[in-house]
Amino acid sequence: MTNLTTLCYIEKDNKYLMMHRVKKENDINKDKWIGVGGHFEKDETPNECLLREVTEETGLTLLKYELRGVITFISDKWQTEYMFLYTASEYEGELHECTEGKLEWVDKNRVYELPIWEGDKIFFRLLEERDDFFTLKLRYEGETLVESRID
Repeated sequence: MTNLTTLCYIEKDNKYLMMHRVKKENDINKDKWIGVGGHFEKDETPNECLLREVTEETGLTLLKYELRGVITFISDKWQTEYMFLYTASEYEGELHECTEGKLEWVDKNRVYELPIWEGDKIFFRLLEERDDFFTLKLRYEGETLVESRID
């Protein structure tokens, strides 16, 4: 498995499609709410990984999406991860059940009330406030965010 991942927040009616990670054993994101996405397969580009993962997890095919940023996660407990963060505004298909968690449309103004990673709050704010591409570095000790640096 690579340490390269994609994460996508599909948008509709001022909501994000989010996954409540409650189904997988030994899940680093257990009980947290995150977007959809996952690890790159051999020789995939970020866009190829995004499109494959979104279809696998949701049944949807993205038609319009944008790479918004790259986030570097550093931790004392796991390998450094480089995550390509996308938003998507157009898709086709029917939402299906996901084996990794429960999919739900969440009002954008409710996202901060959910159990999410502390660093995710930073990139949600960046998605709201900025239209340009950004890079973000997040360093964790256990589940505690100890450093964040934008661009």
